[in-house]
Amino acid sequence: MTIEEIQQEIAEDFALFDNWEDKYAYLIELGKQLPPMPEELKTEDKLVKGCQSKVWLHAYMKDGKLYFLADSDALIVKGIVSLLIKVLSGHKPEEIARANLHLIEDIGLKQHLSMTRANGLVSMIKHMKAYAEAVNSQP
Repeated sequence: MTIEEIQQEIAEDFALFDNWEDKYAYLIELGKQLPPMPEELKTEDKLVKGCQSKVWLHAYMKDGKLYFLADSDALIVKGIVSLLIKVLSGHKPEEIARANLHLIEDIGLKQHLSMTRANGLVSMIKHMKAYAEAVNSQP
């Protein structure tokens, strides 16, 4: 699936819920399904700056594709990062670097985030794209 197709699929999933209480519950459930991040990877250099909650993000290459591991100490933030991982992980770095991420607007989450969470979300996306750009620029 392409990044665009994954975003559309997630937007369709969120459209099934009538209210934000149910959408938050689904988001928290997605966070709980996030594969565990090894404790040894939760280092200071993996912390995403700009997030009110702690968010650790690790990227690695496998078979020419970039994968992400992440964790957070906050349930909703963990759900948000799980969405980003679902959309971006397992794609070529150049695809991630040029991806137009509109998922958060599509599901209406942007309007329901506090300013600090919105800033944290922007930081997470910048981090993921920066990993992709760094890998992509290597000879």
